[in-house]
Amino acid sequence: MRAILLASACAVAVAGAWTPVLAQTAPNQNEEQEQEVTSVGEVIVTATRRSERIQDVPLSITTLSQEELTEKGIVGYEGLATETPGVVLNRASANFNNFTARGIATNGYNANLQSTVAIYIDELPISSNGNSTILDPSLYDVERIEFLRGPQGTLFGSGSLAGALRILTHAPDPNAFEASFLGDIGVTGDDSLRQRYNGMVNVPLVEDKLALRVVGFLRDEEGYIDNIGTGIENSNALESWGGRATLLWEPTDRLAVQLRYSHEESDPQDSSLVNPTLGEDTRRSDRPDRFSGEMTNYNLTVDYQFDGANLTSSSTWSEYDALFYVDLAGTFAQAIAFALDADASDETFVQEMRLVSDPGGRFDWVLGGFYFERRRDVAFNYRSSPEFLAARGITGLPDEYYQRFNSYSISHEQALFGQLTYRFNDDLWVTGGLRYGSTDIQGFTEAGGYNSNYLTNALFGIPGPLTITPIAAAEGVKAEETGPSYRASVSWRPTPSLTTYATVATGFRGPIVNAQGGSVSVLDPTDLVIPLGADSDELISYEVGLKGTWMDGRLAANLALYYIDWNDIQVQANRTSDQIQFATNIGGAYSRGIEFEVRAIPADGWTVALNGALNEAEVDDLSAEEAAISGAVLGARLAGPQFSGSMTVNYNFDIFQTAEANASMSVIHVGDFPGSFPNTPGQPGVISPTYDWTEEYTVVNGAFAVAFDQVTVAAYVENLFDDRSINYVHPEAFVDGKYGVNRPRTVGVRLGYTF
Repeated sequence: MRAILLASACAVAVAGAWTPVLAQTAPNQNEEQEQEVTSVGEVIVTATRRSERIQDVPLSITTLSQEELTEKGIVGYEGLATETPGVVLNRASANFNNFTARGIATNGYNANLQSTVAIYIDELPISSNGNSTILDPSLYDVERIEFLRGPQGTLFGSGSLAGALRILTHAPDPNAFEASFLGDIGVTGDDSLRQRYNGMVNVPLVEDKLALRVVGFLRDEEGYIDNIGTGIENSNALESWGGRATLLWEPTDRLAVQLRYSHEESDPQDSSLVNPTLGEDTRRSDRPDRFSGEMTNYNLTVDYQFDGANLTSSSTWSEYDALFYVDLAGTFAQAIAFALDADASDETFVQEMRLVSDPGGRFDWVLGGFYFERRRDVAFNYRSSPEFLAARGITGLPDEYYQRFNSYSISHEQALFGQLTYRFNDDLWVTGGLRYGSTDIQGFTEAGGYNSNYLTNALFGIPGPLTITPIAAAEGVKAEETGPSYRASVSWRPTPSLTTYATVATGFRGPIVNAQGGSVSVLDPTDLVIPLGADSDELISYEVGLKGTWMDGRLAANLALYYIDWNDIQVQANRTSDQIQFATNIGGAYSRGIEFEVRAIPADGWTVALNGALNEAEVDDLSAEEAAISGAVLGARLAGPQFSGSMTVNYNFDIFQTAEANASMSVIHVGDFPGSFPNTPGQPGVISPTYDWTEEYTVVNGAFAVAFDQVTVAAYVENLFDDRSINYVHPEAFVDGKYGVNRPRTVGVRLGYTF
């Protein structure tokens, strides 16, 4: 028990922890303790929709248990990328995230594009297009995090072009009462207080049959960025809370029924993007930029064990409300008031059924079906400001909004999938998988909105009443894609402790229709015409790897080499004159690299973890027309670092007769990379004013914790040397501040209690 509490207190944001925290027993159990701490543990994952040892799965996977998440101070997306070789998190602000894996991204924002890494909470896909807020879920009392690298289109569909992040929450236990609490109080920078509180209780209602598990969390974090436009200091504060309740009923040994309800609200008070020309940690907007999210999920999962196979049915209904309020005045160098207040809501239904064979024979198989339907409603409200309208003498608007309209889109994805493994013997097996499905999306504009000539009058200083034009109802073109994804691999175990594999896999994203396709700029008719949309893109990945343990389990390592051929790439661009976003295609790019994860126990009590990735990814197929419209050039680097990695050293020791101590130190390094293509769309050869690179940086974290029987106390420091490097570059001109920076040094204490 003390070891679990100790792991739950350490606050080191380390990398490479793809095996479980080493289990340790009480000091009076010396013989058993010696056996357990001198070998790395075994991990069971469900990345192939069946429970398997991670060593036997022919793809690159990083896993994190709840103990490891808490040990590293990870409560959201922020720390997951540093734990995963070849992955970076592009984070403009809270609730505004995009993961990049293996360099498969043209920028970190992906406006209008489906993300290249799919994100799942249990069976629910929550990832979306880049200019939508995506709720940062709480990562407390999760059973496991799995980060699957490489295309996962066979089992996880169209959104998993470069990988899939799975957040698997903990099921109730009908045989034991459990409860836990974790509190975290820290100070960021000079005076910004950070508070995080989490609790869980598991109550058996009927022994062996019925149990309820309830989880709650609260985050109250003061900001560290000053907004000189609003006059608010520490403006990017975060308020977040939520919880979930799960009821498990197991009436027989064969049947399990699980009902889950979850609700989370995340409300950042302002964006975290800064403008370095204004000073350190400084931004400017006329009002706070808001990217708030509120998500409620309902899930019913039924498992039934037949003779020889297990059937799983998962039905999820999700409701998501979001704010996307952003000052767009950077488009025109702050010359006029120009902003968007968008209110969005999603209603999503997901149904998946899987039949999975029992293990033990020569054949292992999975058969399944998937259905996804989402309706997204967005109220677009483009505004000026009362002060600006009065100063320019512009009249005729019902309020400060010069354009209002409501739109909605309906999207579907449906597929049948299967995977078959044949074992020639215990040490040689082959796997083949196929998914055949279709995806479609169609947008609609509702009647009742209006537009005006505000931008023209504001830019050219024309006073007087504006012309108001009603917006009629409209039905957009339906974009559809139908086709297969496949995966094939061969695995060979030359020795019992070493598994090798070779895999080929494909992935794709569905086509896109541009909302303003065919439109001509009213500000500059010579600027490019918005294309109608983008066709589906696709890639094929080749990977070889090995997973092994040596020295009687004191050393474990994973190694993967890959080559990815990415074709008909969907890219984001913006028309220069009015910054209208659009999607288009360019020819192709490649990504090649190597990833490694190493964990060693050099001596009793010591653990060393190391991970890293080398990647080379660039455009290698591009026509002159594609270059002109997208801003790309041959040889342009994709949006990922050439090298990233981390090392952690951890030491466990007995500090008192009834207590254990843990000291940890980690070093995290991320290389630089471009935030976009170099040229201006529509102006070949002209460098884009938003083109820039992130900065190479190294962050050091440390912690010291003491665990008693049920209580653990820890002190920690994150970003010890206060590295404030730029880690994100926004590719669009509409924001005045387009840089994300590392969070300032944070010191704090954690208190954990388990019973």
